[in-house]
Parts: sequence; C-alpha cells; structure tokens
Amino acid sequence: MLSYIRTVQTIDAHTGGEPLRIVVAGLPQVPGASILEKREWLKQHRDDLRQFLMNEPRGHADMYGAYLFPAVTPNADFGVIFIHNEGYSDMCGHGIIALGKVLVEMGYVEPRIPATRICFDTPAGFIDASVEWDGVRAGKVTFKNVPAFIYARDVEVDTPSFGKICGDIVFGGAFYYYINADQAKLSVKPEQVRQLIELGAQTKAAVKAKLKLAHPLEPGLNTLYGTIIDSAPQCAGADQSNVCIFADREVDRSPTGTGTSGRAAQLFLRGQLALHQDYVNASIVGSQFSVRVTGATRVGEFDAAFTEVTGTAHIMSTNQWVLEESDPFPKGFFLR
Repeated sequence: MLSYIRTVQTIDAHTGGEPLRIVVAGLPQVPGASILEKREWLKQHRDDLRQFLMNEPRGHADMYGAYLFPAVTPNADFGVIFIHNEGYSDMCGHGIIALGKVLVEMGYVEPRIPATRICFDTPAGFIDASVEWDGVRAGKVTFKNVPAFIYARDVEVDTPSFGKICGDIVFGGAFYYYINADQAKLSVKPEQVRQLIELGAQTKAAVKAKLKLAHPLEPGLNTLYGTIIDSAPQCAGADQSNVCIFADREVDRSPTGTGTSGRAAQLFLRGQLALHQDYVNASIVGSQFSVRVTGATRVGEFDAAFTEVTGTAHIMSTNQWVLEESDPFPKGFFLR
C-alpha cells in the first residue's frame, strides 16, 4: 500500500462562482484558546499547509479555503479560519454560505426543516447562520454578521495609473476601501477585469501607505483586506454590481459577503438605505447576494449596523490530496 507524507481531505464548493476548499480531515493539532490565537500559530508554524492547498498545482492564484475546528466559545458549533493566496482573512461571507451548504447537505450537522442554525467562531467574531433545508437539499444561507461600520469617510489617495481616487474605509468583518468605478472610467464587467485588478491593487497600496487601521475592540483586526469597486448594475435584479480585489490581486467571483455587509452599513450610515430595506449586490460574473440592515449599534466610538446577508452555494467535489516525498513542489508555487 502506498504511503504519503501528507494526506488531506477536502470538500470543494463555490458560492456565486467563488471557490471554497473546506479541509475536513488532515489538519494538525492547532493550539490556542481563541480563533485569533490559532490563526497566529498557523501563520508562524504551519503556513506550508495553506500553500499546499492554495497554490498551484493543487490550487491556483484565486483559490480560497477554510479550516474547520471545534468551537472555542460556548454558543458556537464550529471554529473556522479562512485562507487565500496571500495568507489568512478575518471573516468570509461567501465562505460561511458555502460552509452552511456543505455542513447541512453532507450530514455534518443534524438538519432541521425549514432551516438549520449553525454558529461559527471566526477571527472577526461570532457568526450566526441559518441554512434552508427542505428534507433533501440545502437552499439559501443567511448569516448575521459582526457589526459593520464606516472607519474613515472620503479618504482620497493618489494612484499612478488612475489619478486621485476617493472612497470610504468600512469594516464589514474585514476592512475594505469602497470606491466607485466611474472615477477610473471603468465598469464592473468581466472584460475590464485586468484594469479593475490594477485599480484595486493601486488603491489598496495607497491607502495602506496613508493610514494605519485598527479595529476599536480587537487589535488583531488591523489589515486592509482589499478594495471593493462598485458600478451601476450590470445584470437584472441588482441594485449595483461590484468586485472585490483582495489579498495578492485576487478577484472575488462572488459579490463578497463581508463586502456586501459593509456596503449595506455604509449606505445605511450615510442615510441612503433604510432599516430592513433589501439591497441586492451583484458580482462581476452576475451572481447575487441580498442584504438588509436589521439594527443600529456602536462599535467603540463608531456608529455601526447589524446586517444579514443571504446567498446560495453549490458543492463541486470531494477530494483527497496527497504529498509524495519526492514531490518537488510541497508548498506549490504562485504563478499568474
């Protein structure tokens, strides 16, 4: 019988076209009393596993993944850490939606009609999700996000290729710079993805050079995750189209769950979206999330909003990844 120096089992799904590779077996023992502590240990000691799963030849430059753990707080069912081409994220809405689909439909939790509640410990905080269940298939997944708030308004930066760009920095589970594509004479269309990537990368770099970010309650959440670029809706039924350029020029194919949450909070706090008003956000490939603001709160000194985001996911495959001792690419490689 063949033996390998690593064996990892995953379930691969996608939410609105954005992949999620969920590790269900093969994780090492990860110490830490909190998810943030576990994430830091993985960064320092086992980043080779992230690279093994995300990089080519087993992954690709736009791959995304999740590690499932036992819960670390009394009311949660699971802990989760999200991974991507550059490292680790604070929260991931499309990931929560895919996890809800997989955990219910593949029997990792006991399903309930009409909906199954699953709660997660994430680096950003506690996430409460509800998964529709008809007795055969999991349907829409809705998650109640951590409070979202505008961190800085009307932040203007200079970019080499697009000149001055202005937008808000919003926390929706992660920090994003929100800008309108019109400023760069672009629209959120697949045929303009290269220009949108460049706009996202340049603005992210400029904001990071200009400001230091820090969540008012959790110092470990201090990274600008990406730029979210919106434009007029490019498909029927949507209020806007947007694309998130995050990590190392990674392009979110979904409407971005935490980004959609932050967008709703931004509009609500600027008086442009009413309480409980549905808002539909479309991705660059036309998939859609709906969101609503369900209440107001405070996060430190910031006015904030509670949001609920709804979307659907689909299971693609179950996989067993192995590493031969002779494999010249145990960590894979990153190539665009």
